[in-house]
Amino acid sequence: RSVACAHSTRKWQSVLKPSVHMKVNPVRQCAGLKQMMESLLKTAEKRYVCTPDPLEIHKRRLFLWFSHLPQEEKQFGGYFRPETMHVDPLILERKTEEKAGHICSPFHTHSDPSPAVNIEHLLEPVEGWSEGRGMNLLLYGAVGTGKSTVVRKLVLDWCQGQTLTHFKLLLPFSCEDLSKLTKATSLRDLVSRKYLHLKKHPLLSGEGDQAKDVLFLFNGMEKMRLDFRIGSTELCSDPNEPLAPSILVVNLLRKYLLPEASVLVTTRLSALDRIPEKYVSRYAQICGFNDPDRQRAYFAGRLLQQSGKSTRDQEAQSLIELLYLNLQRESQLATACFLPSYCWLTCATLHFLHFTDANAPIRTLTGIYTSFLRLNFGGEVLGTGAEASMPSLDYQNSLMLYVVRTVGKLAFDGVTYRRTSFSEEELEQWIGGKTKTDEELRQLAVFRTDVLDFFLTPCVESSKRFPEELSETDQRRYVFAVPAMQEYLAALYVVLGENKSALEKLSKQVSVAIGQAGEDVGAIVGILSKFIPLRIFAVFNLLKFFPKIYDKFSSHNKGSIAKTMASEMFRTEDSHNEDVLDQVEQSLLGVHGPQPQQTTEGQAFELYPIFMGGLLHYGNRMLLQQLGCTIQSATVVQITRALRKYLVRELSKPQPPEEVMDLLVLLYEFQNPRLTAEVLASIRSIRLSNIRMTSLKCFVLSSVLSCTPPSYQLQEMDLSSCMLTHDMMQMLMPAFRHTRNLNLQFNSLGPESCILLRDLLVDPKSSIKSLQLCDNPLLDSGALSLLEALPENQSLTHLSLMHTGLGDRGALGLAEKLQSHVGLQDLNVAYNNIGDNAALALVDACREHPSIHTVHLYLNQLSDVGKQSLYVRGVPRGPGGSDRRVRVLASVTEGSDISEDWHPILDVIRENASSWDRQRVQQQLQAFLRDLEWGRQQQQSIWKRLHFRRVEKGVRQTLRMLEKDSLFPSNGFSK
Repeated sequence: RSVACAHSTRKWQSVLKPSVHMKVNPVRQCAGLKQMMESLLKTAEKRYVCTPDPLEIHKRRLFLWFSHLPQEEKQFGGYFRPETMHVDPLILERKTEEKAGHICSPFHTHSDPSPAVNIEHLLEPVEGWSEGRGMNLLLYGAVGTGKSTVVRKLVLDWCQGQTLTHFKLLLPFSCEDLSKLTKATSLRDLVSRKYLHLKKHPLLSGEGDQAKDVLFLFNGMEKMRLDFRIGSTELCSDPNEPLAPSILVVNLLRKYLLPEASVLVTTRLSALDRIPEKYVSRYAQICGFNDPDRQRAYFAGRLLQQSGKSTRDQEAQSLIELLYLNLQRESQLATACFLPSYCWLTCATLHFLHFTDANAPIRTLTGIYTSFLRLNFGGEVLGTGAEASMPSLDYQNSLMLYVVRTVGKLAFDGVTYRRTSFSEEELEQWIGGKTKTDEELRQLAVFRTDVLDFFLTPCVESSKRFPEELSETDQRRYVFAVPAMQEYLAALYVVLGENKSALEKLSKQVSVAIGQAGEDVGAIVGILSKFIPLRIFAVFNLLKFFPKIYDKFSSHNKGSIAKTMASEMFRTEDSHNEDVLDQVEQSLLGVHGPQPQQTTEGQAFELYPIFMGGLLHYGNRMLLQQLGCTIQSATVVQITRALRKYLVRELSKPQPPEEVMDLLVLLYEFQNPRLTAEVLASIRSIRLSNIRMTSLKCFVLSSVLSCTPPSYQLQEMDLSSCMLTHDMMQMLMPAFRHTRNLNLQFNSLGPESCILLRDLLVDPKSSIKSLQLCDNPLLDSGALSLLEALPENQSLTHLSLMHTGLGDRGALGLAEKLQSHVGLQDLNVAYNNIGDNAALALVDACREHPSIHTVHLYLNQLSDVGKQSLYVRGVPRGPGGSDRRVRVLASVTEGSDISEDWHPILDVIRENASSWDRQRVQQQLQAFLRDLEWGRQQQQSIWKRLHFRRVEKGVRQTLRMLEKDSLFPSNGFSK
């Protein structure tokens, strides 16, 4: 720049150099030169300073816009990054005569002769297309096949220079946005309105062949009503002429406006004929994921995008393997995942089931399904496929509401009669309905073409056979792509009030009409009352107050919905099923091993009432309102009020653990703290024994109990045999603070979990009285950590450490800490590695303790002499010693007498021996027999000897059953 300025200065100095014959004022000359120099510098700066390239600005901004994640992706903790996990769906080029063909079966894709292609190949010039004219590519597919995802990835790749590099400018437009523009505008103004940095760009001027470097992209053409008739749409070749957006698109496709530019249009199957064939260079159909390998790549890309924890990566990898096995079996899931949208739903559900933690945002299963439908049908309206002359009011019918009234009606009928598959005649009955007008028939045709296959797919058994293989009596059966979708749509059908009778619907319409009339009705009644008889006037008064009558009738209807929800929750025939979360997981991962014997007639629909509760949540109602499905707040209040009454009544009866877990899931899905607190106020125990707990279930339990006031206390929480881990314990700590009797037997808790339990026992907000930790590998280190809480805890009365790996060191530590805790009454350290000396020290400490009355020491490494000494130590001392008696349960005998607790000891062994060391248990039973034989020999009474024989018989029977691996069932004695 400085060199240029110097050159210009010398040039102008030579021009302005005064002649020798001129008289020049030196002061004026210097001022003029200074002004000239400033002007030259400004000119040089404007000329030589580099301005930003509008195309680079366009790429940068376009990349930012299309990188924006929708809310449905953000709710998964930021783990899902679609730009790093995109999997290309199958794209096939179609000839004109086969463009309307159906998508091939996912199990018979090898029969299709068309090779897979990509968008870049499809936009290359084709033979027969006029030279100098851009390509018109029509990309189409059914709902959920991945059209929007392909477009998004295409734009991002172009911005990064990875594809379509021969186009200098890519201009994406949403046809939904264009359809809402009412003001006429020119093409250049339309571009500059959305992309201001491209205002007056020469590529769009129409001069020369510059437009050959431009690609227009119109996504969702079915949302615009294009009319190619000359009489309806005028010709336009000037990019500066203002016209309606639909006319501009038509002229771009006609190649009358910017003929050198290429155009990519995406649309659905029903809108293929809106563009005449002569204006389309190529047809391409998106066919989704046609093989398990594409599906597996999609699952791996999403499920492996975790927070970097190795344990989560391992769990995600095992989930992918189980999914892949299920897909390879050509299961119903493989049919659903033929559509990438259902792959998204599968990943979202598995992420919800397996990767929920206390730091994750609140999300529910109902919310995932609602978000899924919003992602696929948000803003969608049901068009008629007709021309622009059709009424615009009918064109704006909510597509989701149409789905509920047709497919939801079918789903509700299936749930009512416990069926999951439907024949073609049933589909015709429920989906077709009693259509009468031409408009309804057009809407039905569009719905069948675009949407019906999204929800209903052929049953796997039917799809494996070709139509010619079906007999005359054999009908093709159809099922919902995902089983839970049937229950969701049935629940939505009920909550929206679509299951009302014709009389109820008519009554509502009359009520609304009278309510809107308001004062006009009163005025009419006042006038007519002067001319009509009194009896007829009474009828008018009834109509005047009809809205109030309808409100009472409507409230009764909402109460029946709540009653249905409660009765479906606690169906007797479903009480032995697995909890709903396990059922959802099995539907995705399949069942490995023996298949459960379950008939279609006995199908359990336990998600149905849970979805009904979840749909009443405010967040889900807001999402549904965006889909055109409005659930009124008054409806929610009425259903909630009635549901509380029915739930409290049902919970007064004992419920199996699976039903209790389902109830917790319902309350969690509802997300109503007040209702949750009122329902839990009637519950005094939560028994989840043998429920396979997961991070999600622990999160649900803690979340539900967090709705209760701090004073709320459970008498018992039974989490025995629940496969708890240390991470789950951390999530459950808030729930434990509401518990008095905590049962954590038969889990996988190690020494690190004892630190959490120690903190729980010293927490002033907790009031645990009984803590059962049997059959957890706590070891001495864990037990010593737990015992640190004894000096500060005064609420604990029962502590069970049976079969926890406790040794002499732990027993001696326990004996030392006992004196600092005055409330303990029962101590169980049976089946550990405690020897004679440590056991004697522990019994001595218990005898000195003011409240301990029972010590369990059986199945320990005790000698016969040690057992006798323990019994002697437990009896009261003479004068000067402690007069307290401590019951020491070291064997089925106490000295030379039978122990009062011999029967519970044998029951504990029978119940748990299958998970214990068989050889050691057998040795202990042999030792019991020796103790019984010695005690029997000491007895003189025949009755006492017979009693010894009876106990001896029970021990021998237990020993035989143990050797045959066939133990008695438990008689209900606690450990």
